Amino acid sequence: NWRWAGVPFYLRTGKRLAGRHAQIVINFREVPHPIFPGSARANKLVNKLQPEDGLELHLLAAKGGSGGSAQGELLAPVSLDLDFDKAFESERVGAYERLLMDVIAGRLNLFVRSDEQEQAWRWVEPILQAWAADPNGPRTYAAGTWGPPASSAMVARDGCAWDEEQ
Repeated sequence: NWRWAGVPFYLRTGKRLAGRHAQIVINFREVPHPIFPGSARANKLVNKLQPEDGLELHLLAAKGGSGGSAQGELLAPVSLDLDFDKAFESERVGAYERLLMDVIAGRLNLFVRSDEQEQAWRWVEPILQAWAADPNGPRTYAAGTWGPPASSAMVARDGCAWDEEQ
């Protein structure tokens, strides 16, 4: 839609990557005309999915006190970290335990219906066709790394970088 037109979305997945976690990182655009000195850094929102659930918000905030200058406030990086397990005083159950508990309780939210599966294949088939047409095929990488160098080059073309590489 118009709101997301021109906004790049990247997905990185693989086996034996350098870290085992799932998260959604939203890097907000830098302010084109900052009003505070030294405020070129963009804010970032991290939605942590696995192994912990939570939210992190990294932003610049005005430092209190007499640290301001004639040109404006001094800004400092701050992080807000919400750990859902701590906030709700709950203990996370294992993935298989949760799956079995949902089956027993009749909760279907972790299961895919046949129409969802068909739609997923409609989305995946063009990717498989593109890989088949590419003489290099999917790029390989060494175990314990963040993936092939081509993945970093791909996002760099849009002036972006993976969160682990910043």
